[in-house]
Amino acid sequence: MRTALLLPLLLLGACEVTTDDANDTTTVEYNQTVAEEGARDVANKAGAIAGTIAEDVEQSADKVSNEVGDIDVDVDVTRDKDAPATNAN
Repeated sequence: MRTALLLPLLLLGACEVTTDDANDTTTVEYNQTVAEEGARDVANKAGAIAGTIAEDVEQSADKVSNEVGDIDVDVDVTRDKDAPATNAN
């Protein structure tokens, strides 16, 4: 999404504007090579950022897993058979 927002800026950066005051003209030329290189740089940077985020998430998940661990619960229930039955209500 953010890459799509940067696209107009890349296209603007690929334009070369020249003015000729003697003839009172302005020329705008689009340089496709500059635009492609800029788009490639943005895509590479976005990929690097995504990789860093994925690595951070994985490390955080490992920390949580190590912290929680396993919990053992031992329950020893005995009943005195000689005691009279009581009503719990």
